[in-house]
Amino acid sequence: MRNLRLIARMDIKGPNLIKGIHLEGLRIIGDPQFYAKKYYENGADEIIYIDIVASLYQRSKLTQIVKKTASNVFVPITVGGGIRSIEDVTDLLNSGADKVAINTAVVKNPDLISDVANKFGSQCMVLNIEAKKKSKDKWEVYTDCGREKTGKDVIEWVKEATSKGAGEILLTSIDNEGTQKGFDTELTKQVSKNTNIPVIASGGMGTIDHLYEVVINADADAVAIAHLLHYNKINLIDLRKKIIDKKIKVRIFEQ
Repeated sequence: MRNLRLIARMDIKGPNLIKGIHLEGLRIIGDPQFYAKKYYENGADEIIYIDIVASLYQRSKLTQIVKKTASNVFVPITVGGGIRSIEDVTDLLNSGADKVAINTAVVKNPDLISDVANKFGSQCMVLNIEAKKKSKDKWEVYTDCGREKTGKDVIEWVKEATSKGAGEILLTSIDNEGTQKGFDTELTKQVSKNTNIPVIASGGMGTIDHLYEVVINADADAVAIAHLLHYNKINLIDLRKKIIDKKIKVRIFEQ
């Protein structure tokens, strides 16, 4: 088993860090630079920035925020939202991003997955999936920050995207996102079963038990945490210690 990664997820609208429920009802949290540095200093393994309105307004990107973050945060940075081309990816990587998370553009043009993987390596190409439950063991892919149905089955899309060179999956449950009721464990389990690339569980963490459940029972390789961090309900240093006590493999963080 790979080391579990603890990832701080930061949804961005304009210059602000925000948080919503079901990817809607957004509240401003504050300056993303302040929070990114705080999470880095507390031992976050990675930072994920998602511009949640970029696709809606047909624009990218978080280049200025990424440049500032990369100057004082020294863990991998993944960036998503409004990425439509190799040129967009190049701009973000040149700004300091390590990986890109793409949803809407690769649903419209799956070959973009291969284009990014071939040019920058599969490790750079993160498949960003926004999933909504349709029936038992069935989930549909949504785009545009959970606004648009695609008709694509999540599991079939995972298989296709993996074959085209995606190197990692950011898996967000629209139903659970922002609710603090726990991850969609069954969704994560089914995705993990159908791919050999790392899966990041996102959407719904409200307690440490939710983390244990999605890691132990659904084979998540990483968890993306937002609400608990932004509202100071959990500290990454304490969280890491509890995970180690649970005998789950995780990076040792030295302050």
